[in-house]
This record gives sequence, structure tokens and C-alpha cells, in this order.
Amino acid sequence: MDVAGQRWASEQLVKAAQGGDLKSITAVVHGAHPHVRRFAEQLCASSQDAEDAAQEALIVLYRKIGTLRASAALASWMFRIVRHECLRRARRLLGDEEAGADFGAVASAEDEVLKRLDAERVARVIRALPDVQRRVLIMRDVLGHPGQTVAGRLGLSVPAMKSQLHRARTAVRRGLHGEPEDVTPGS
Repeated sequence: MDVAGQRWASEQLVKAAQGGDLKSITAVVHGAHPHVRRFAEQLCASSQDAEDAAQEALIVLYRKIGTLRASAALASWMFRIVRHECLRRARRLLGDEEAGADFGAVASAEDEVLKRLDAERVARVIRALPDVQRRVLIMRDVLGHPGQTVAGRLGLSVPAMKSQLHRARTAVRRGLHGEPEDVTPGS
């Protein structure tokens, strides 16, 4: 439950919330909001989608915290919900009716930790991208939509979309390899 050095809620508070204590549930939801919102900002294509996805995840948390089996799994559970909501909203935005749930089963707790560390690192690098590059990268590489569709949805020409995608991929590659950023005009 420790994300970026900050604890969302004590294990005792989460257990009380799981038991149905309304004040504890409210405290957990309130404490989770900034973390959930920040994660949604990294994944969603727009600020409005991020806010909507974060709110939806908090509603699920409020309604279903009693079904959470382990209090230590709160952060990963919330992040899966946010990821699902961002993908669902992006698919709907792009007219893709296929919005099935993909909560991804993992082989072991060790795999889950490694996967989460990698995801946090990638998300941090993507979050640092300029807005248009972040949106192009998510729509093209994460959601797999055709370049022409991405360009049209973002109001870009296809060559401009390709340029932004190239810049975004380069910045992500450099960020993941710890290389210094090459600050060029128009990036």
C-alpha cells in the first residue's frame, strides 16, 4: 500500500473499512483520491477522462471495499480499476465497442511486484511527456489504434501525429534508459 513513499491508510483503518465502518470507508476513499487521480492522469487520454476514471474507481472502492481480501492489496486493486476505466473510456472515445474487463491475472506475488514497479517507472516517464505526445502515445501504442484515427481524434495531420509519436517514443526510450533529454524546439 506504500506508493511513492506515502501510505494511503493504516492497515487498521483499511480493515475497519472492510468491516463496514462508514467513517473508515470515508477516510480510506478520501486518502486514496490524490493517488488514484495522479495515476489516472498518467493513463487517460484527457483530464476529463482522468477525473471521471478516478471518480469511478473511488465509487467502486466505496461500494466494494468489503470484498477486498487483503488490506495490503488496496493500491494494486485501485490501480487495476483505474487502468480498466481509462482503457474503457478511451475505447468508447474512439468508437470501439470492445470494452471488456482486463484485470490481468498474475502468476505470483513476486510477478505482481515486478510488474507494478515497471508500470510505475513507465507511467512516470509517460507522465513527463507533453500533453499531445502523451495522448498520441497512449492512443497509438497502448490502445493500438491506427495512426489516421489517432490523428483525426486529436485534430492533427497524419504527419504531425507521426512526428509527435516519434518524439514521444524517443523520450520514453531515453527516460527508461536514464539518458538525458534532448530538448529540441517543438517537442
